[in-house]
Amino acid sequence: MLIGNLGGDPEVRHLESGAVVAKFSLATNERYKDKAGELQSITEWHDIIMWRGLAELAERILTKGKMIYVEGKLTTRKWQDQQGQNRRTTEVVASNFYILEKKDSSGQGSNNFPNAMNEPVNTKPLSSGGSPIPNNPLTTNTPNTAEPSSKPTTEIPEDDLPF
Repeated sequence: MLIGNLGGDPEVRHLESGAVVAKFSLATNERYKDKAGELQSITEWHDIIMWRGLAELAERILTKGKMIYVEGKLTTRKWQDQQGQNRRTTEVVASNFYILEKKDSSGQGSNNFPNAMNEPVNTKPLSSGGSPIPNNPLTTNTPNTAEPSSKPTTEIPEDDLPF
């Protein structure tokens, strides 16, 4: 789970297979006071990947600077650069996101959408080939993984949890 600002508009590609993929960077900020009592700020950049319907939604509504909440999983890719060196890239493959509004001086949201709660929108494809109608075009909760949707659940005993 990350909350941050888009570093640029999403780069969207339409693959030959028909799949759509969006990629963008997300800046998260950490602020703290150092030993001298001075405010310090650290910015960390994350590569975000979105697939299919989520990528299409990102293409339509996400722009540079927007603050969003992203949920997803970390993945690591191995690749070779132009000099033949092996490289690794860690990315967040998003499963859903929410746009976070900034409040203006009157305490109201800064956009014209009526649902300030940013409730998730179901964007799963319909079996009849029609398209779903979202309640709020700002949000989504579509899982976008290539894994089967029905995973066996395994109960982990409470004393085996790592925290």
